[in-house]
Amino acid sequence: MLEMPPAHPFDDDKLKEECGVFGAVGVADAASFIALGLHALQHRGQEAGGIVTYDTEAGFQSARRFGYVRDNFTSQKVMETLPGPIGIGHVRYSTAGSKGNTAIRDVQPFFGEFAMGGAAIAHNGNITNAIALRRELIERGSIFQSSSDSECIIHLMARSLQRNIPERMKDALRRVEGAFSVVAMTRTKLIGVRDPRGVRPLVLGKIGDKGYILSSETCALDIIGAEFVREIEPGEMVVISDGKVQSSKPFEPKPSRFCIFEHVYFSRPDSILGGRSVYETRRQIGVELAIEAPVEADLVCPVPDSGTPAAIGYAFQSGIPYGMGIIRNQYMGRTFIEPSEQIRNMGVRLKLNVNRALIRDKRIILVDDSVVRGTTSQKIKDMLLDAGAAEVHFRIASPPTMWPCFYGVDTPDRDKLLAAYMSVEEMRVHLGVDSLQFISLDGLYRAAGVPEGRDAKAPRYCDACFSGEYPVVPSDMIDKGFQLKAAE
Repeated sequence: MLEMPPAHPFDDDKLKEECGVFGAVGVADAASFIALGLHALQHRGQEAGGIVTYDTEAGFQSARRFGYVRDNFTSQKVMETLPGPIGIGHVRYSTAGSKGNTAIRDVQPFFGEFAMGGAAIAHNGNITNAIALRRELIERGSIFQSSSDSECIIHLMARSLQRNIPERMKDALRRVEGAFSVVAMTRTKLIGVRDPRGVRPLVLGKIGDKGYILSSETCALDIIGAEFVREIEPGEMVVISDGKVQSSKPFEPKPSRFCIFEHVYFSRPDSILGGRSVYETRRQIGVELAIEAPVEADLVCPVPDSGTPAAIGYAFQSGIPYGMGIIRNQYMGRTFIEPSEQIRNMGVRLKLNVNRALIRDKRIILVDDSVVRGTTSQKIKDMLLDAGAAEVHFRIASPPTMWPCFYGVDTPDRDKLLAAYMSVEEMRVHLGVDSLQFISLDGLYRAAGVPEGRDAKAPRYCDACFSGEYPVVPSDMIDKGFQLKAAE
């Protein structure tokens, strides 16, 4: 039995990065482009990856593996099994479905054989009515092969009476609630779809004369030399074949609610979201944070790497020098060693180390992207004090994370979120730092390009993890007893 690599024992204090999808059509060797694209999207999921391609002689071929793209899709032996000019790929971190017991059958893309031919799909997001759909489908005779919510889409397509794959996909996705950016393929067509609110990203790129790319982020276009064309719009479906892109809007229009945490943490800083540089947005978050939460100090330090752009912005605005007070071990992999109790007690020191000569006797402003459980923050604070820091002031580049995400992010249960049951002052005491401040929700919106801040009646982004206001009712979780935020 295949076993997935163990999660790094000190990575449990970050929100996990959902999934990444990538597709290519009209290129000589689609699998090679897809492998490179998935490598660029590896930050969105490190648990497993898969590629499906189609070739007129070999038919549909697939490879699904646990672990990193670089370890699985760089050998000539594997890549030769994936011929063809069209294909899709997926990198995964489990959201819905079994956690810690993932089987290879849960690894996407998923494939289905229909009367009009085969089709494969890869899904980024989460279906919030998947339990109800799964129950209905099983009662009607569907046999599921995985524990993933994404497999519901294949079964809904199989039950559609439409005559081609794109129309069957429209039928299926109209039944789905939640968030989805889907990349799919038939023998000749590459298909991309975003849910009506556009919660998760999906972009279109062009390569060569007739080649097209679909990707979760623009950084994956850069690695293969593809030209960024545009973002797939919320509620849009594109069907690409013979060098042409056909667009339709098959869903009832909804207000756009793109995930604001993509700007804060999930996306790579060299990507473009909504026409904005992710790096520049994060830098501007630091500027806003310095305006909202100034403090006298000697040095601004990031928690690498996600806190770096915001720390640069904070230092610029405050005039306090920027310094790399914490150094990240770039070679700390998820499969380092089997962690003994002694190794576990070393905590975050295996991954991060304090630059003692820089921080000794200094008042440190430490900038991080978020505080979830708070365990890592405590360890970093202890490291700084042990190394001789005079004071430690935390500045957080997002508002307090008070609510779980049900749209494709692996968030802890609400009772494990520090901000869900502690005030900011209580969190400061718990963490043992000299001061603690989070950017306000209005400040985050301003940094993300909304000068007037958050419109409480019509927010531009999905910010449910901060506000508790869910744009799509998480019906499955409510059936399990989850209580929504009471109306104010």
